[in-house]
Amino acid sequence: MEKVEQEMKETPEPAEVSRRRFLGAGSVAAIVGAAELTAMASGQQAADTRKAEHDRSESNPGPENQGLAALSADSELPPATDHGDTPTFWTSFALARRRIEEGGWARQTNVKDLPIAKEIAAVNMRLTSGGVRELHWHAAAEWSLMLNGSARLTAIDTEGNAYVNDVGKGDLWYFPAGVPHSIQGLGPDGCEFLLVFDDGTFSEFDTTLVSDWTARTPREVLAKNWGVPVSALAGMPTEELYIFQAELPGSLEEDRRAARGRGKLTEVAFDFKASTMPATLHTPSGEVRVIDSRNFPVSTNIAAALVRVRPGGMRELHWHPNADEWQYYIEGQGRMTLFANGGKARTMTFHLGDVGYVPRTFGHYIENTGTTDLVFLEMFKANRYVDLSLSQWMRRTPPKLVKEHLKISEETLQAIPEANERVVPGK
Repeated sequence: MEKVEQEMKETPEPAEVSRRRFLGAGSVAAIVGAAELTAMASGQQAADTRKAEHDRSESNPGPENQGLAALSADSELPPATDHGDTPTFWTSFALARRRIEEGGWARQTNVKDLPIAKEIAAVNMRLTSGGVRELHWHAAAEWSLMLNGSARLTAIDTEGNAYVNDVGKGDLWYFPAGVPHSIQGLGPDGCEFLLVFDDGTFSEFDTTLVSDWTARTPREVLAKNWGVPVSALAGMPTEELYIFQAELPGSLEEDRRAARGRGKLTEVAFDFKASTMPATLHTPSGEVRVIDSRNFPVSTNIAAALVRVRPGGMRELHWHPNADEWQYYIEGQGRMTLFANGGKARTMTFHLGDVGYVPRTFGHYIENTGTTDLVFLEMFKANRYVDLSLSQWMRRTPPKLVKEHLKISEETLQAIPEANERVVPGK
């Protein structure tokens, strides 16, 4: 590492490369280092607790990636209830290669990174102030959550009507498959967002770009299509733009007027102001906001829940009968046990930027194991959010039958919540 750093000091960096390092390598290293130290400390604490609770042969004298082991304490020293060969249901955007362009970057995770994730893939993208994700469309539907900053969206609906709007932190958008659109970061510092697609094999780097299409079309054909001389197209790009730096747009109203032209603006709401949405369900231990086709009509194939769990609380034992669940962890830390068919169970640890996956009908919980709020997304390839809880099942079954199954008292059974509370307190 010292040799590489020395060579970087001795060799002048090209201006183009310099511009692309807009995040700052030093600040990134500091952030990553601090996150690793925090995760290792919390992971070591969890491991020490388990050592005290379970007298087992946990020694591991061979070579070990200590940093990764500390980040995944629940795999390194799992609860005694874990059993069988449940497949890995964890990955992290931190493991993905960032494609850095002048104007922003992107990284993705799909079924190649997490083989269990067959229904959903995702992209994490950052755009600078003025940075543009060029005009494009996908063969998959796109759902997005703004993580930071603000952006301007453009699109046209299936009737050819224009859409232009601004979104900020906490807001969503959804573009059905085949709907062309663009995203541009606004001032002062652009934006960062999560994109979710309803196809586990989706690749962000295999989409239909306007620059690609025009570059791969004979100039005389383009000229004939648009009714202009070939000479008017001399400056068009010959390769894809993908993400590029541009000037900041004018006002929202100016862009809307210009895009509308002699036509009209769409009546389709492609964005959703989730940042101002009241909680769908609130308890002292946390809250859940459900967004699906019932309150976001354009989102016909992706449903979501944004979950906040207070320290010590837990997203209760439950399952989803209608779709696989894809998760993204935004704040805090937690652990999840996946209960698979055949008595299999595995527990894994989750931190910021991590991704989890639960196949349809598999039971699970997500416990806040940190000292701050745990915030994560639940995403589904479905038009409606549906979940069933273990508590709800037990209380909606004849009591005698439940007691015969679980060997519990009437008092214990009556203490189980009757409703699907979604977020429950720690004891």
